[in-house]
Amino acid sequence: MFALILLLLAAISLLIWVVLALLRGGFWQVRLPALCAEPLRWPTVVAVVPARDEADVIEAAMESLLRQDYPGQFHVMLVDDHSSDGTAAVATATAQRLAQQERLTLVAARDLPAGWAGKVWAQAEGLAAQQRQFPKARYVLLTDADIGHHRHALKHLVARAEAEQRVLTSLMVRLRCASFAEKALIPAFVFFFAMLYPFSRVNDPSSRVAAAAGGCMLARTDALAKIGGIAAIKDALIDDCALGAKMKQQGSIRLDLAQDSYSLRPYNDWSSIWNMIARSAYTQLRYSPWLLAGTVVGMLLTYVVPPVLTLGFAFGLGAEVWPALSAWLIMTLVFTPMLRYYRQSLLWAPAMPLIALFYLAATLGSAWRYWQGRGGQWKGRAQAVQRP
Repeated sequence: MFALILLLLAAISLLIWVVLALLRGGFWQVRLPALCAEPLRWPTVVAVVPARDEADVIEAAMESLLRQDYPGQFHVMLVDDHSSDGTAAVATATAQRLAQQERLTLVAARDLPAGWAGKVWAQAEGLAAQQRQFPKARYVLLTDADIGHHRHALKHLVARAEAEQRVLTSLMVRLRCASFAEKALIPAFVFFFAMLYPFSRVNDPSSRVAAAAGGCMLARTDALAKIGGIAAIKDALIDDCALGAKMKQQGSIRLDLAQDSYSLRPYNDWSSIWNMIARSAYTQLRYSPWLLAGTVVGMLLTYVVPPVLTLGFAFGLGAEVWPALSAWLIMTLVFTPMLRYYRQSLLWAPAMPLIALFYLAATLGSAWRYWQGRGGQWKGRAQAVQRP
């Protein structure tokens, strides 16, 4: 009976991976977007950048935006969200050094109102300034203060949005992958995101799957207005995917892996990546203990059972080894394209079960923080609060 149970577990794990590999929109494939024909007329674009205590990265981020080689009118709204480290001063000095003062507007965010997530409120303040100064802008570029962009990135993004008539065009920026912790964990972060939101389905107007990546989102202003502006997602902690869902109700959206946009944020140790995951993992599960329990069971079946039963061969396990080994092999193979995208050794691929356990533990940590009243920690704010 025990051997039959192990065989059943191995078969379930193999079935999960066959379904994921063949029927999950090819989520594991890395398809970089092709260049599109340039529009006859380049529309006005305003970048809105929320920033709270970002002095260590804001210079590089501002320089990449202010040096954009964009043929149309382009302006940057930097929203200083009560920074205490001189973020605004660094941004101003950068604009002066580049002789681009006219391209930058500093917006001082007002106090955070009840019912708003901090980042979304800062974006709302920047969008209000955009409406005052550039009411006819066709697009707003919602990007973060720790994101850099190649000088042609905006031009390519706008060309794609115009050619394909997308109301939201987003890029999952290339995350930093230099430290040992980053090499071990960052490719898997994007892999798991793509598994939840297969890009091919996000980009398919007939599919209900919707998502976006908050580091780089080019939103058409008319569609944004139709959903009620950024206030439509005012309390969303996973604001990018919430915005993607709202915008897809207005038209076609697109999400791709980036070639020209990249994160400036270092994650030099395990704890910093743990905190990144724990900030919103339980939010993704809608704060449901049942969904959390299901996630634990699903992760164990998907990632832990295959290597455990495969390695159990040394202890005399029999037929159950082969479906388990096959599941582990499929898991390894589908992870390799993301490792290649991040230019990492393929030797990380068989370690996916251990990587998945780290993410599962951080998800449990996210739930624990929420239950302790410390959920959604961001820049000193606990934004996920249990409701009575």
